[in-house]
Amino acid sequence: MRSQQPMTGADDLRFSWELAGSSATYRIADGASEHSAHVGYCTDALADLLYAVTGLYGGSSGERVSFDLEPVEMRWLLRREGSDVAITVFEFPDGVTSWGSPDETGGTLSWSSTQPRSALGHAVLEAAESVLREHGEAGCLEKWMRYPFPVAALQDPRRLHRRGDDCPHEQCRNHPDATDEREG
Repeated sequence: MRSQQPMTGADDLRFSWELAGSSATYRIADGASEHSAHVGYCTDALADLLYAVTGLYGGSSGERVSFDLEPVEMRWLLRREGSDVAITVFEFPDGVTSWGSPDETGGTLSWSSTQPRSALGHAVLEAAESVLREHGEAGCLEKWMRYPFPVAALQDPRRLHRRGDDCPHEQCRNHPDATDEREG
């Protein structure tokens, strides 16, 4: 029997990533609504999401992540709005034809929310770390098959979140990464 990962997050944003066989299911929810999707193993989906979150800490005004739902494409648009991020999720019926198309053309809005970047960063990091704790690197590769757990992709957003978000969660505030930059 497979255990279900708890949805993790800050404030009212919650996110989970669960490996099941050669696929994953993500769930994202805020205080008003929830969205979930079953992601195929054909892309390095969790790494792509972690790299997108990392981009929100740099000069990027927005990031785009596409998940292959075979045959559907689920596209996340993450747009910075000051210290917040507008999260918009579109579903495209045919990933073969929609991959690389303009962001809001041809897709159906599936979910949206605007959240503090710190809440999004924390929720995604906690979900990824939860997967790693439960399965380990070898177990993740065994389940996901095509790609190993994205250890390298996890490092930058973890460091950037702990240093730059003034996260209210104790495990982030008391971590050495959180104080290195503030003391220097």
